[in-house]
Amino acid sequence: MTEKADEPTFNVLFLCAGNSARSIMAEAILNREGRWNFHAFSAGSAPKSGIHPYALDLLRKMNFDIAQFRSKSWQEFSGLGAPKLDFVFTLCDDVASEQHPVWSGQPMTAHWGLPDPAAATGNEAEVRLAFADTFRMLNNRISIFVNLPINALSKLSLQQQLNTIGNTADVGRKGAMPAG
Repeated sequence: MTEKADEPTFNVLFLCAGNSARSIMAEAILNREGRWNFHAFSAGSAPKSGIHPYALDLLRKMNFDIAQFRSKSWQEFSGLGAPKLDFVFTLCDDVASEQHPVWSGQPMTAHWGLPDPAAATGNEAEVRLAFADTFRMLNNRISIFVNLPINALSKLSLQQQLNTIGNTADVGRKGAMPAG
């Protein structure tokens, strides 16, 4: 993909309570997949002290520069000096039901809830599989998002598309179909 000078760059914030796995992976994926038209951020309502080691390990193995990632509060994205946000996506049910700060730019919002891989149980291979599965699901949803004709859609149509992406079932797994 090449940069298109006539298309704006959209700022996107991914939210999870701890900002230690799902939202970090989403930030990484969007900054790679949508690098010409999107700038992704991530944050949490109650950020952890660091990124989950399995998330970091997975991102490293996928050739992401992990030095840039840190758990941060969603307060960094509200108030004076915060970037103007165009989209805010919640990735966990807890954050979706919380009272959010006021976001600069009156962004469009949608809930793209996914299971928390950090809460996965089992042996190490099973837990790492949960992280890989979450990465795959995020990658699928973000791929759909970056290919939307955002500038050609009405706000209502765009909102419907964002909600549909959030309701996308386990796309990419054999036999799975989009929900809806």
